[in-house]
Amino acid sequence: DPCASIEFARGCPWDCSFCSAWTFYGRSYRMVSTEKAVEELEQVQESGVFLVDDVAFIQAKQGLEIGEAIARRGIKKLYYMETRGDVLLRNKEVFRFWKTLGLQYMFLGVEAIDEEGLRLHRKRISLGRNFEALEFARSLGIRVAINLIADPDWDRKRFEKIRQWCTEIPEIVTISVNTPYPGTESWHTEARRIQTRDYRLFDIQHAVLPTRMPLPEFYAELVKTQDVLNKKHLGWAALKSTARLATGHLMRGQTNFIKMLWKFNSVYNPKLQLADHQRPVSYEMSLPPPAHETGRSKLLFILPPKGRRGRAVDDSTEQFIETTRMGSSV
Repeated sequence: DPCASIEFARGCPWDCSFCSAWTFYGRSYRMVSTEKAVEELEQVQESGVFLVDDVAFIQAKQGLEIGEAIARRGIKKLYYMETRGDVLLRNKEVFRFWKTLGLQYMFLGVEAIDEEGLRLHRKRISLGRNFEALEFARSLGIRVAINLIADPDWDRKRFEKIRQWCTEIPEIVTISVNTPYPGTESWHTEARRIQTRDYRLFDIQHAVLPTRMPLPEFYAELVKTQDVLNKKHLGWAALKSTARLATGHLMRGQTNFIKMLWKFNSVYNPKLQLADHQRPVSYEMSLPPPAHETGRSKLLFILPPKGRRGRAVDDSTEQFIETTRMGSSV
């Protein structure tokens, strides 16, 4: 369905190793005023609204105030947003309220289903808390999508474990390859191990770091896993259960759902992915300079960090942020 995007807050105070939000904004977090947020929302013509904040409603007060203003003005929309598991659990009343306003879908940054993976990506949350967050979202009747990061160090057993887990839960699951992008901390820490600088391969579907398995086998396992996930929600079985919805899309000229059913093999193909590594390189990424030449802070941050001054949150929220960053599962 038609969907507009809107932003109520900008930045992220956490520091996941694969993400550029915190390095770009210097771990700052700024929020738009309730009045401006609702004024902009009233101008949206689309029936769906995607809240593009990196982490929605870190501060409960903001989420409640904007939600109450939406309710007073009688704005009716379907909402989509993304947040962290610990934020969802800390601010349950906010997300419960937004469910009454039309919150339908939520993206949760889970990234891994084992403690080792969470440490690797520096998620600052325990596995148990993530699973608890999924349970709470289910209790609200919110459809949840999660992404898992396939590390090049994975072996067949790890891929099989992922496939099994994904088929046992109701959530939509996608999988991407751990890719050190410019602007992320991993771009600097993994620079010496990067196997290719071909710009086209930095698409989270190709391995640009050395893999534990031979590369053809890694791609075979990756695509096998993606095939399982695809058939779970976009296969013929899913079409049967959503026939009326699919028909409605076709009547409005929206054909992406139907096309996906038979175009998977042309999009996700291990032989094609492997062949991409042999193509002539038209543009090479420039590797970062050694850390000792510029210093860690200048390398990492686009906007310099301002510490507490850069985060427009109340003291209890700041304490929550810092506690989680110190490794607590609060």
